[in-house]
Amino acid sequence: MNTKVYYGEKLFDPRWIAKRKHILNRDQFKCVHCKRSEVKLHVHHRQYHIIKRLNVHADPWDYADNLLITLCESCHSKGHRLYEVPIKYI
Repeated sequence: MNTKVYYGEKLFDPRWIAKRKHILNRDQFKCVHCKRSEVKLHVHHRQYHIIKRLNVHADPWDYADNLLITLCESCHSKGHRLYEVPIKYI
């Protein structure tokens, strides 16, 4: 884990690209909330992990599949406005 790499840069990492593609395929390229598919889709982390001993966020690809869901841009934005994503220290 490189703690000096910014989150936005990690989204171009081949490990995240592969994980994202896997989740999109699993969810049939549809938002799990509104079921739309012909829109920009995001893979959302249902909780964030912070590695205690390093005090850094886990890499985006280092999450179990059940903690990742496909959301359209609208549902993703609305969800972040309405709910706080839980943080788990690991």
